[in-house]
Amino acid sequence: MATSSMEITILEAFRLRVEKALLSLSLDLPEGFLVQVSQSADLRFGDYQSNSAMVLAKRLKQNPRALAEKLVEQIEISDLGELSIAGPGFLNLKISSSFWASRMQWLLTDPKLGVMAPKSPEMIVLDFSAPNVAKPMHVGHIRSTIIGDCLGRVARFLGHEVKTDNHIGDWGTQFGMVIWGWKNLLDQEALAEEPLSELLRIYRSVNAKCKDDEEIKNACREELVKLQGGDSENTAIWDQCVEVSKVGLQKIYTWLEVDFDHWHGESYYNDRLPAVVKSLEDTGQARESDGAICVFTSGELAPEKDPFQINRDGEWRDNPMIVRKQDGAFNYATTDIATVDYRVEEWKAEKILYVVDARQSLHFQQLFDVARRRGISATLEHVSFGTILGENRKPLKTRDGDLPQLEDVLRDAVAAARQVLEQKSGHLPEQEKEELAETIGLGSVKFTELSHHRTSDYIFDLEKMVALEGDTAPYLQYSYVRVRSIFRKLEQLPSFDQISLSLREDEEIHLSRILARFAEDLPVVLDDYRPNLLATYLLDLAKAFHSFFEACPVLKSEGEVRDSRVALCELTARVLKQGLSLLGIKVPERM
Repeated sequence: MATSSMEITILEAFRLRVEKALLSLSLDLPEGFLVQVSQSADLRFGDYQSNSAMVLAKRLKQNPRALAEKLVEQIEISDLGELSIAGPGFLNLKISSSFWASRMQWLLTDPKLGVMAPKSPEMIVLDFSAPNVAKPMHVGHIRSTIIGDCLGRVARFLGHEVKTDNHIGDWGTQFGMVIWGWKNLLDQEALAEEPLSELLRIYRSVNAKCKDDEEIKNACREELVKLQGGDSENTAIWDQCVEVSKVGLQKIYTWLEVDFDHWHGESYYNDRLPAVVKSLEDTGQARESDGAICVFTSGELAPEKDPFQINRDGEWRDNPMIVRKQDGAFNYATTDIATVDYRVEEWKAEKILYVVDARQSLHFQQLFDVARRRGISATLEHVSFGTILGENRKPLKTRDGDLPQLEDVLRDAVAAARQVLEQKSGHLPEQEKEELAETIGLGSVKFTELSHHRTSDYIFDLEKMVALEGDTAPYLQYSYVRVRSIFRKLEQLPSFDQISLSLREDEEIHLSRILARFAEDLPVVLDDYRPNLLATYLLDLAKAFHSFFEACPVLKSEGEVRDSRVALCELTARVLKQGLSLLGIKVPERM
C-alpha cells in the first residue's frame, strides 16, 4: 500500500477502494448513496465487511450477489489482503499478515497512532461541570465534570479547536439567601476555617427559614434585587463569596487534573441581558404575560414536538420560557440566551455542547429553539447523562439524606485503593504507595463513570471500582505496567524506526488488529458523545495483549521474532497510555 494510503485508516482505505470500483462500473448511483464499510463482528469471515453491494442492488433492482461479483473483479485489494463474498452479497476483507506488519511499522513512526485529522475541523465549545458558587461540589457533579473533560481531550486530540467553559452559577436566586444569611447568620471563625462549608450552612439555614417565614423570603428577594441593582454592600459580599468558592472549586479540579479555558459564570453576561430581552420583544418572539416577559411557541412545530407546548388534561397549553420576571429580575434562561450569543459572536463557535443532567432537557429544548428562531447557525447539543446510584439502587445520598460531597467521595476512593495496595503491593515504599493510591483511586472513579453509557444510571461501588480484576481502571493501569516491565528487563531496545516486523502467530495478528482499530474507534466517540466506546476499546486492547503475552514469549524469543514482539509491546504501551490519558487517567510505571 502506498504511503499516502497508509496514512489513513484501513476502514477508510477499504471504503475508498469499494467506492472507486463502483464508479468504474458506470452505475447510475442513487443521489446521496454512500459506501458503507465496518469492522467485522465475526472474525471468521474477515476483518472488515461492506453491505454496499446489497444496498445498491436493491435500489437498482439488480441481483446483489452478481453486483458483488462485479465489484470484486474491479477492486484493487491485493496489497491489503483477500476479498470474498458471503451470503447474498456481503463483501468480506481479510487483512494479510504482511499488511498488519507494515501497518504496525508505520504506527511506530506516527505520534497520532494512526488517528486522522478531521476533514472539517470544528470550533467546539464545551460547557460542563458548572457548579453553583457558595456550595461545595457534590457527587452529582462527577458525571458532568468527567464526561466533559474527556470529550474535550478527545476532540482536541482528533484535531478540533476546543474551548472549555466552566459556566458557574455565580448569580441568581440563591444569592439573595446567601447575602441575607451573611448579614444575619454568618460565623466569621467558621468562614475563615472552612469557607465553603460555612456558606453552605447559612444557605441551607436560610432556605429552611424561607419555607416557614414569608418575611424572610421577601427579604431575600430584596437582597437579590439590590445585588442585581449594583448595591455596593451586597456586591462586596458577593465578591467574597465568589472568590472563596473559586478557591475551593479549583482545589477539586486540580486534584482531578481538569482544566478550563474560561470561567465565564452567569454574572459575566449581566450587561447583555437587557438587550437580549429587548431584542426578543422587538422581533415579536417575547411578550408580556402577567407582568413577566416570556417567549411563547412560534407555532412552527407540532404540539408534541414543541417545547413551548404542554399537554394537560388532554389539552395543549402554553409552556412559555420566562426571560424577565415580574419583579424585573432576569433568570438563567436569559443568561443562557446571552451566553449563546457571546460564544457564537466572540468565539466563533460552530458547535456548543452542554454536558448537563438529563433533568434539564426541557430547558435546553426551549433554549435551542429560541436560538434557531434568532438565526443562530451553530449546532447546539445537550449531552445529557443519568444518575449515580447507591447500592440500594436509589440516587446516592449520605445517611442524612444529603448528596455526598465530591471531595469526600474522592477521598474514599483513594482510601479504598490504598487498602488494595496494602494487600497486593505492601513492599512498596510509603511515598510511592500514597501516590499510587491517588492515581488508582481517582482513575477508578473516572473509569467507572466513563465506561458506562452516559445516559445510563450506575451503582457507585468502591470495592468493584478499585479491583485489579474485571473491567476497571486498575486492570488497565496494571496492563500498562505489565507491558513496561518487559522493557525494564531488556538489555537493549531495538530501533523501532528501522526494524522489519514479521507476524506469524494468531495472537500477534489479533493484537495488531486491535491496535489498528484505535484510529477507527476514537473518532466515533464524538458521534454521540460516548466515552464508553473508548473505555471498551481499551479493555479489548488489554485483553488482546494479555492473550498475546501468554502465547508469545517476548524475552525468550530471538532475532526478528523478538524485535516484532517488542514492537507490539511498545505500541500497546503507547496506545494504552494515550487512551487512558484521553479519559483523564494517569498510568503508573509499576504497581
